[in-house]
Amino acid sequence: MTDHTASERRGSPRAMEPGPGAAEPPHVASAEARAMSPELVGGIDAVARSRLLTVGIDALLVEVAHLLSGSQISMVVVCDASGAMVGLITETILVRQLGAGQASFFTTRAGSVMTRDYTVCSAADSLSEVLAMMHQRGLIHVPVVDVDHRPTGVVNARDGLRALLAAGNQEEALLRNYVMGVGYQ
Repeated sequence: MTDHTASERRGSPRAMEPGPGAAEPPHVASAEARAMSPELVGGIDAVARSRLLTVGIDALLVEVAHLLSGSQISMVVVCDASGAMVGLITETILVRQLGAGQASFFTTRAGSVMTRDYTVCSAADSLSEVLAMMHQRGLIHVPVVDVDHRPTGVVNARDGLRALLAAGNQEEALLRNYVMGVGYQ
């Protein structure tokens, strides 16, 4: 997770690996189960990509409004000519600008009303840490960007929570099977 103004990224916690000959505790899922669970933002990549709406910095607000009206997301990512994220416009920003008479649908460009103060995350970030940060800051959506700051998706709080709940249910079933002597399936 990175604030647009900050250049420092937080590392994700690393699990300690058991020493040679140590048995893996039952609460630790197998490597196969961990690979299937969405511990990272990249684990929900398909849904995050489906939530991404982008416009160029010179797009008119009527284009932004059209994108927002046809989706279930309340944020559009604004990109420069190279495709890098330079800002975002939320429904709230759009309504405030238009309601205050500070913008026009047909003449105002996205670059003049977008916010440049935003938070992003990467596919390698911990999904639970991103969701905790979103909760703390009152965010519903956070753009996912690559190393070149190009948007690759949008984490929606509801999608992230569903993925973590599903992963928890899967781990519970694995643990139950292990304890019952069925083994991992």
